[in-house]
Amino acid sequence: MLALCSSTTTRTLARTSPALLCRAGSTWAHVQSGPPDPILGVTEAFKRDQDPRKINLGVGAYRDENGKPYVLPSVRKAEELILSQKGDKEYLPITGLADFTKNAAKLAYGADSKPLLEDRIAITQSISGTGALRIGGAFLQRHYPHSKTIYLPTPSWGNHTPTFRDSGLEVKQYRYYNKDTVGLDLEGLLADLRAAPNQSIILLHACAHNPTGVDPTHEQWKQIADVMREKDHFPFFDMAYQGFASGDTDRDAYAVRYFVEQGFQIALSQSFAKNMGLYGERVGAFSLVTADADEKARVDSQIKILVRPLYSNPPVHGARIAGSILADAALNKQWLGEVKGMADRINGMRTQLRGLLVDDLGSKQNWDHITNQIGMFAFLGINPGQVDKLISEHHVYLTKDGRISVAGITPHNVKHLAQSLHSVTSS
Repeated sequence: MLALCSSTTTRTLARTSPALLCRAGSTWAHVQSGPPDPILGVTEAFKRDQDPRKINLGVGAYRDENGKPYVLPSVRKAEELILSQKGDKEYLPITGLADFTKNAAKLAYGADSKPLLEDRIAITQSISGTGALRIGGAFLQRHYPHSKTIYLPTPSWGNHTPTFRDSGLEVKQYRYYNKDTVGLDLEGLLADLRAAPNQSIILLHACAHNPTGVDPTHEQWKQIADVMREKDHFPFFDMAYQGFASGDTDRDAYAVRYFVEQGFQIALSQSFAKNMGLYGERVGAFSLVTADADEKARVDSQIKILVRPLYSNPPVHGARIAGSILADAALNKQWLGEVKGMADRINGMRTQLRGLLVDDLGSKQNWDHITNQIGMFAFLGINPGQVDKLISEHHVYLTKDGRISVAGITPHNVKHLAQSLHSVTSS
């Protein structure tokens, strides 16, 4: 870039006012401010609030009954085991720690999965679920021959759209959430899948749909699979909450396993942030079901070609933690109990909140959706004006669309939340 200030001007400004040095000619003068992150904005507003009743329901991370971050005891034990082994800090292979990815695939697909037993699942460790989605998007953009468009449910996790767009895919939507029923729009969903061009890429939330908490029933999943087969669509599952949704890892993997049993060659993103509390360790996996071992080897080679320039190879510590928990029978049993405990606490808060609204406060609204939804997030079914009142008048912080993190509800704040919701919805 040519300098826009003369050398004489530059020297003068550098001596007299470094802050003004060629400001008009800055390389980055054209860069515009981006929009603030909606979740971070909620947290910042919460921090500024001095009211002792304030509640932050925007954070997408598990909190214990006192609203504090929670490290699973099984994770602590796994770390102690790892440290006692005094392992090295050498680079992992491009596709990560094999002991972790092998067991991650078993957790997702099931120990008796036919593609797993026939060694035809190509899998790589990833930088949590986001990294898995990014690898998957890039792989499909390069190698899926039928479409460069991915269809997302409306609404979907906010990072899905930028992740897939940055992967080079065009992003479109299909109907998913019905505002009137605060539930699944199955009719609209199936109609949109039928209307999409044959062999389109369809993103599906495996369980605990983010942000609505609305999941298809087993029977509805079968209907979705029928239309997917009819249209020859390609399913890309995002499974960020296995075990964390219902407390049962097998139940939460139902959709993934059903589609594989029906012969679909799916793509799958897994995250261990929520179900193991490994948020900062960034542990995930991306996998593809292939036709045979030879095809798996070719797909695996192309995944390595994608990963190498992105980040070379993934971090080791979190993978060792997750791998130890998945491989060690005693640790695994303990972890499954802890996962169920987290899910039970969240479901218990759903039940308590609904009970307070209906039984104690006598709300005339229908709050069944609070307990019908599942997972960390819930859509309250309220409008933006009511959200504003919750924030400004009751110090309850949530996103504009009425989504809350149920993990932020505790026995200490649930009554204030119920009273606040009743106040803004009954006036």
